Amino acid sequence: MTTNAEESRTRPRRRAPAGAAVLREDVTEAIRAAVFEELAAVGYARMSIEGIARRAGVGKTAVYRRWRSKLHLVLDVVSALAVLGLPVPDTGSLEGDLRLLYEVTSRALRHPVASQIIPDLQAEAARNPDIAEAMQKTLREGQEGVASKIIEAAQRRGELAETIDDDLAMDLISGPLYWRSVVIRTPKLPKGYLAALAHGTTEALKAL
Repeated sequence: MTTNAEESRTRPRRRAPAGAAVLREDVTEAIRAAVFEELAAVGYARMSIEGIARRAGVGKTAVYRRWRSKLHLVLDVVSALAVLGLPVPDTGSLEGDLRLLYEVTSRALRHPVASQIIPDLQAEAARNPDIAEAMQKTLREGQEGVASKIIEAAQRRGELAETIDDDLAMDLISGPLYWRSVVIRTPKLPKGYLAALAHGTTEALKAL
């Protein structure tokens, strides 16, 4: 009669998945990077899985193992931006926090790749509700998440009223720089613009 111990010694061991069964993280990251490059080069409408795979140096099957279509791929990449977020400034004053936020945000929005991708995805969002939802999530969880913490810190310091209108405060903080950098796409911000914007926004928030 075969004992349990003998059965465990003779039973074939299951091998760990290898090769195609394992999704290598370096390949996944290469594909994500290729998506940004491809979006900047040709836009969403002309972007293809073939072009992404070629740019990433992988086969099409490597892309399809991870995402079933270019829409799902772009949605995943755009949504991932929300997780990255922005650093929360902690300068000790509302105006200082806003100034630092604007400097970081301005550099991000004016990056050559971002400055091409964001307007294109916005145009696509007007036609595709899934992309619109992903874009809204990215902007809300990224920019507004940081802005809300700046407001809370200013309230604790007594710089802002506890009864401030949060939605209006968010609009005041995020709107002007986004308008300049993304909507009208000013080639170069005027000298002293970010400092003046931080000061003006601070005074406007205090008046709420």
